[in-house]
Amino acid sequence: MRILVTGGAGFIGSHLCDRLLADGHEVIAMDNLITGSTDNIAHLAGNRRFKFIHHDVTDYIYVPGRLDAVMHLASPASPVDFDRIPIQILKVGSLGTHNTLGLAWGKAARFLLASTSEVYGDPLVHPQPESYWGNVNPIGVRGVYDEAKRFAEAITMAYHRIHAVDTRIIRIFNTYGPRMRLDDGRVVPNFIGQALQGRPLTVYGDGGQTRSFCYVSDLVDGMVRLLMSDETGPVNIGNPLEVSIRTFAETINRLTGNAGGIVYRPLPADDPKQRRPDITRARTLLGWEPQVGLEDGLARTIEYFRARMQP
Repeated sequence: MRILVTGGAGFIGSHLCDRLLADGHEVIAMDNLITGSTDNIAHLAGNRRFKFIHHDVTDYIYVPGRLDAVMHLASPASPVDFDRIPIQILKVGSLGTHNTLGLAWGKAARFLLASTSEVYGDPLVHPQPESYWGNVNPIGVRGVYDEAKRFAEAITMAYHRIHAVDTRIIRIFNTYGPRMRLDDGRVVPNFIGQALQGRPLTVYGDGGQTRSFCYVSDLVDGMVRLLMSDETGPVNIGNPLEVSIRTFAETINRLTGNAGGIVYRPLPADDPKQRRPDITRARTLLGWEPQVGLEDGLARTIEYFRARMQP
């Protein structure tokens, strides 16, 4: 297949490009580098089946030749970005999704939207199945990301119903691994960065809130399986192993040998108290389950950040 990956120089996008190339496909990565980095795809520079296009998907997209699939991952996704570039996040979720859907329609290509567990907001149902409509504050700081993705899902289904575009929607739960930005603002790089500097880990609230962490190779496998399936409805991809943030911090300190301990700060507004996917549909429809254990995945991620932080 000849596949366009938007956000292809980002954390998840670059790993997806690696997997698609390993599977024998031709890959075009598109990224405006607002949060992505060419460092993530530098190792692909000599691959004749790989091409990089520096472009913002909120502008008109032109890709010559055939396309068999469009995988739309482009979007800043970190809490620090919600404050820094909120309008760009809203534009890539709306205009960017519209443009990539139009491209897929024009090329008669399959379309996969990388959505997020954030469409569930601060959930009142636990764990979260795809049938849950969510509990989102549309005017909160996090609303720029949550509502951008909710709109993206809505327009994706509209193109499916009205224009018969062959669509897929993946709802991604907390994902971690090498190539995350150290200044990402999410809990994994925050904790690992602090731990490798021997500092106390900053936990917001009392640390009782929970998350479920999925290693990036597992996520990418689920994404590829969904693309190749016939399922048009949303599918959760994430690790159902739920851990408290306090326990997670203690694990990071143990794995890094950090004696800095933990400090507690006030919980940010609208921060979800629980996050755990119901992956029944992924198991049933895709035969997918996470394979990488938390401590194994964290060890790989810690080594990546350790190498990046060396002078």
